[in-house]
Amino acid sequence: MSVHKEIKRITTHILQEMKQRGEKISMLTAYDYSMATILDDAGLDVLLVGDSASNVMAGHETTLPITLDQMIYHAASVIRAVKRAFVVVDLPFGSYQGNSKEALNSAIRIMKESGAHGVKLEGGEEIIESVQRIITAGIPVMGHLGLTPQSIYKFGTYTVRAKEEEEANKLKIDALALQNAGCFAIVLEKIPASLGKVVSESIQIPTIGIGAGPDCDGQVLVVNDMIGLTKGFKPRFLRQYINLYDEILGAAQSYIRDVKANDFPNDKEQY
Repeated sequence: MSVHKEIKRITTHILQEMKQRGEKISMLTAYDYSMATILDDAGLDVLLVGDSASNVMAGHETTLPITLDQMIYHAASVIRAVKRAFVVVDLPFGSYQGNSKEALNSAIRIMKESGAHGVKLEGGEEIIESVQRIITAGIPVMGHLGLTPQSIYKFGTYTVRAKEEEEANKLKIDALALQNAGCFAIVLEKIPASLGKVVSESIQIPTIGIGAGPDCDGQVLVVNDMIGLTKGFKPRFLRQYINLYDEILGAAQSYIRDVKANDFPNDKEQY
């Protein structure tokens, strides 16, 4: 029996059930059709079309430059590949902050034009109005607390967040506020593992950690980092499962050698 016969689409309801029974949620980023096909076949629960595409796909230093149109392009590419995973799309910088009407319009555009299943916003109480407005329109929202890369110029650094009591307390309040506003899950990025545990146990909705310890209800990584496509980015929270940079480099060099030596194409590789 083929795997595809047994496909059960992941929903927010299933993710909630996973938290309740203690089953960890697996999540990776995806930005294109080919990669999303592989990750969906592998059985990932959630695929995040992250604004990290700004870094790994477009070569920008931060996530800020990527546009709503570009996010929709990446999201639509991923959606065409996916049969099982729940696909969440980042609302990019400038498409929701400070204006809940614009936030709703941005979320609607993502859902209509890409076919995605939900959106993700960075921030706590300061964006609650946007979160509520999007959820009222029937669009699932994932929160994102801790290190929020869209605020990098405010932080001035990508170091661990919420080490001090004041910021840790705000994070706990924000997590509750996001839950009460109706979020179906929250990403916790680069916070002490002890705080990740406290927050995960204090709210009913799933937490997805990235550098937030083992007690979150799930984990997420940027796929390009996890498979070693990016070079030189090795934060403590990253486990690299394969080094594709060197594999692809070697393959390209072998191809060059064979072309230069007139060894490719050979007799079997021509018509």
